[in-house]
Amino acid sequence: MKKLFSFVTLFALVLVLAACGNESESSDSAEGGAEGEPAEITVAASPAPHAEILEKAAEILAEEDLTVNVEIVNDYTTPNRLLSDEEVDANFFQHTPYLDGEVESHGYDLTSIGNVHIEPMAVYSNDYESLEDIPDGSTILVSNNPAEEGRFLSFFVNAGLVEIEEGIDIQDATFDDITENPHNFEFDNNTAPELLVSMYENNEAPAVIINANFAIDAGLNPVEDSIVVEDGESPYANLIAVRSGDEERPELQRLIEVLQSEEITQFIEEEYGGTIIPAE
Repeated sequence: MKKLFSFVTLFALVLVLAACGNESESSDSAEGGAEGEPAEITVAASPAPHAEILEKAAEILAEEDLTVNVEIVNDYTTPNRLLSDEEVDANFFQHTPYLDGEVESHGYDLTSIGNVHIEPMAVYSNDYESLEDIPDGSTILVSNNPAEEGRFLSFFVNAGLVEIEEGIDIQDATFDDITENPHNFEFDNNTAPELLVSMYENNEAPAVIINANFAIDAGLNPVEDSIVVEDGESPYANLIAVRSGDEERPELQRLIEVLQSEEITQFIEEEYGGTIIPAE
């Protein structure tokens, strides 16, 4: 009888230990894998240069057993929804003013863990060589991104062709803040940013303002093919966004460390020849 009791007790102990082991394994899996096993994250990104830069970072991180899956997204509305819905772990396509606008308008609980690079926006024209050459009354095609209205206006404000209300910072300005427009330029902001390249190529307006990622993806060089381009002092650095609460997650912290490393800085400088600028 004592032997039977001992066997039953031992069997119960084995079951308890097995249950604890399964619970520990489940917990490790939720954190990205048991200790010593490869970790994995997925990042939603625009095709160029974001996905290209991520792929380079992924090569470095693969040597540390951290797999970075890059999910390419061609628009500006999907990546934050994917991140908010926990379908990806991070995204890489936007700057702070755009992220702030998305958080405010959609209620997303997202935040930045660091800047990576600046994509200098540029004005393109098939017919004119400078902003001053654009005829009075011309339509300027810009994207439907309200967070960048001040950015669009900055080209014309800096050239002395448009004035905005005194006391408003240019990055916060909107088209409603225009106080002087002596050349009667019309800023048409009814187009999705990914469509502006084809509209420029079809010569649908005297001037088109295009984000660098879409320009580069279409084979345009913002420095060589535009009539005016932003300089390196632009406040619109592209960032890595994550869900609030994930800022200290080790895999994401390692990702931003690599993206801000000297190796990635050198890759950006060599790969894009000044058309993309590493963030400081």
